Amino acid sequence: MSFLKGTKLYSIFTGTCPVCHQESMYKESNPYKMTKIFQMHERCFHCGTKYKIEPSFFFGAMYVSYALGIAFAVAAFIITYFLFGGGLMTTFIAITGTLVVFMPVIIRLSRNIWINVFLHYKKPD
Repeated sequence: MSFLKGTKLYSIFTGTCPVCHQESMYKESNPYKMTKIFQMHERCFHCGTKYKIEPSFFFGAMYVSYALGIAFAVAAFIITYFLFGGGLMTTFIAITGTLVVFMPVIIRLSRNIWINVFLHYKKPD
């Protein structure tokens, strides 16, 4: 992933600070530790960027989460229905299972995308 460093995609996929790309925004890097999925550092230790720009800042990430959920569901449908020839009930189960399994990843990705809309990378001096 180092070839993407300096781009928004790097910060989105790695969960690093959108300004300096030096450290993770999250206290726990594993999104599947459900008790710590929303725990973020207050500021970046490297550049001092405040992650929670204002109260309830990440409520906007719910809209991104909805779009990502639809993308994951459509992908599960296409794979199940067209590649494996599954029926209606099989595709429903595949979509539901996909959304349940990838829910922590979708939450983290939506937060990463949302903060990268407002903050931009600054090259080190």
